[in-house]
Amino acid sequence: MRMKPDIAENYHARMRRVLDHIDAHLDEDLSVEVLAAVAAFSRRHFQRQFSGLFGIGVAAYVQLARMKRASYRLAFRDQDGVLGIALDSGYEGPEAFSRAFRRLFDQSPSAFRRAPRWEPWHAAQSPLVQARRQTMTFTDDDVRIVDFPDTPVAVLRHQGDPARLGDAIRRFIAWRKAAGLPPRVSATFNVFHDDPDDTPAERYRMDLCAATARVAPNADGVTAGMIPGGPCAVLRQVGSSDDLRAASRFLYGEWLPRSGREPRDAPFFAQRVSFFPDVPEHEAVTDLFLPLSPRT
Repeated sequence: MRMKPDIAENYHARMRRVLDHIDAHLDEDLSVEVLAAVAAFSRRHFQRQFSGLFGIGVAAYVQLARMKRASYRLAFRDQDGVLGIALDSGYEGPEAFSRAFRRLFDQSPSAFRRAPRWEPWHAAQSPLVQARRQTMTFTDDDVRIVDFPDTPVAVLRHQGDPARLGDAIRRFIAWRKAAGLPPRVSATFNVFHDDPDDTPAERYRMDLCAATARVAPNADGVTAGMIPGGPCAVLRQVGSSDDLRAASRFLYGEWLPRSGREPRDAPFFAQRVSFFPDVPEHEAVTDLFLPLSPRT
């Protein structure tokens, strides 16, 4: 027997509260008792409910969430020391943290900081992506139409396996620091030239962009570019931005056919409004832009 839609939505909303609570309180007690109370479920059954819905146990999910934040700080926040990252991840010292990190990602924290091996990292993180994908829902009311202005940007193109995108992000972060263009003063965009599900990995292209009118000559491969202006449908995704497939499929597969609008000959792009790990992951904001042809 199927659940009625409103009952099922209430059930999933309670589980979404749990995932949001985990993201917001990674430094605090995230025991089964605490999380069952967040969901207002019986502690006796909560573990089975969680693993039955998300395909991963509560303790394993919490550890992965903490280790994901730790790995982001290691890879993308070089000002954060390993000891502080270990303590923030719930470990009493770097040795225990290093053992747990190596078990998950097949690399020590210091080696990951120097040169991340993204393939085992993505494999280990896939349960988080799968769980959060189940909580992503969109409606036509979530879409707004805007007139996006021509926006000059600095561009670093990633071409190759999407799983290796983290290396390009590291290079772009370093260039932005050197150029004095951190996200707080320069909006961050991604331009998607290809669909990762329909493009050979070696041919996949995505541009990492920072809004700026000037790009000084450099040896980092960063060039000047332009995101063309015009009408766009915008869908905001709040939460993890690791997987934008559900949002893009909603825009192209559901909203666009119902809207009566036609897509414009310009690439699909996103603005990264706020970033994990600078904010808890459930508070990260990504705006997706589908360029539209003007109404005639």
